Amino acid sequence: MVAVYFNNGCALMNNKRTVYYDISTRIVKLINLVLMTVPFIFVWYTFYADLLWVKFFGRGHWLVFILFAILYYLIGRVYDAFKLSYNGKGEMVYSQMLSLLEVDAIMYIVAWLLIRHVPNVLPMIAVLGVQIIIAVMWSFLAQSWYFKSFPANKTVVIWDTRQGITELIERYNLQKKYKVIADSSVKECISNIDILNDADTVFMIGVHSHERNIIAKHCLMNSITAMIIPRVGDLIVSSAKRRHMLYLPILKIDRNNLSIEYLALKRAFDIILSLIGIIVSSPIMAATAICIKLEDGGPVFYKQIRLTKDGREFEIIKFRSMITEAESDGVARLSTGDNDDRITKVGKFIRKTRIDEIPNFINILKGDISFVGPRGERPELVKEYEKELPEFALRLQVKAGLTGYAQVYGKYNTSPYDKLLMDLMYIANASIFEDIRILLATVKILFVAESTEGVDDNHTRA
Repeated sequence: MVAVYFNNGCALMNNKRTVYYDISTRIVKLINLVLMTVPFIFVWYTFYADLLWVKFFGRGHWLVFILFAILYYLIGRVYDAFKLSYNGKGEMVYSQMLSLLEVDAIMYIVAWLLIRHVPNVLPMIAVLGVQIIIAVMWSFLAQSWYFKSFPANKTVVIWDTRQGITELIERYNLQKKYKVIADSSVKECISNIDILNDADTVFMIGVHSHERNIIAKHCLMNSITAMIIPRVGDLIVSSAKRRHMLYLPILKIDRNNLSIEYLALKRAFDIILSLIGIIVSSPIMAATAICIKLEDGGPVFYKQIRLTKDGREFEIIKFRSMITEAESDGVARLSTGDNDDRITKVGKFIRKTRIDEIPNFINILKGDISFVGPRGERPELVKEYEKELPEFALRLQVKAGLTGYAQVYGKYNTSPYDKLLMDLMYIANASIFEDIRILLATVKILFVAESTEGVDDNHTRA
């Protein structure tokens, strides 16, 4: 009985703390939204309001301001611009700056349409400068407040077939968010479940469903947050369709069948965007082709067999970034990044800036791949992966993509197993809105060198 009262009391305290955390952090984020909107309001009234082709009353102007705030909030969330506890100050500033750049550009186009001639762009540039200064100040002050107000969560790490969460918390400087008080195997945890009682957060990695469910139920009963690194089976179940039959709840699992409406809209989306991409990037493609030709006289383009939906093979088109004899021995190898002596000088630049991927627009227009989907891998590498990971073929339920969940939230050297998990997460939740979110998130990683980091020299083969 004492234990029940104790657990209930702890749960009540945790709930109160969670409510306080949610309210206070929302207020701090709302302050950011207001601070970014105020300079835009000032510039709108000062430079653009009197030029409108149709004069607005007060409510009309406020609709414009609300549009700005909504766009900033939505795009900022895509870029994790307001995550005080996970992002470093520099990443928050970068994410907010990128969000503001896109939103201010959209609002400038809105002004252009309402004025019916090209308005002066300098006020909008000035607004962006002021907003970036605000972003720097808010990020430093808000994160300092956060870590003073909320001490690190006492964290227990439970592992079975995999380990490494504790090391990752240290590598990505999350000690202020998670203070690891215990690092235990699942066997030890099940035999002594009380090691979880002092925890605020429990991480489970590679834990099988039976033991995981025991721990998850204990966490739920005691208001402890559970963070689970999923297994393949978990993600398969997460894509199941709910059914009610025989007076019982049933989960129906079958091979992914996307709706005809979604596929038609996605294909139209791909055709329009790829045509725009080819037209807009044509000067860059011409300059790149000249540079590659001048460097060593070899071919400009590089074609490679990749796999797409249901294992169908196609030729991916890229700008050549390596020497012509890069794989003269016929062995498929992954790049080791800057340490790879096969990469040319021009190749290093176009790989870092993703210019080498621009000819992929042709593949999208042809229908070989989509803008968003699992990365199209080489048949040789897929065979190697499937020797130890037969489930890797589950990625081929949908068409391959130029970008995707694994490309945005993983890295070039992310393990095949983790890439599979990310791709299955996308397949389970595929939608046009998810595709748009991933496309926007892709813009953020274009300038992050870490996302193209090569594999270790000992792991260049599959």
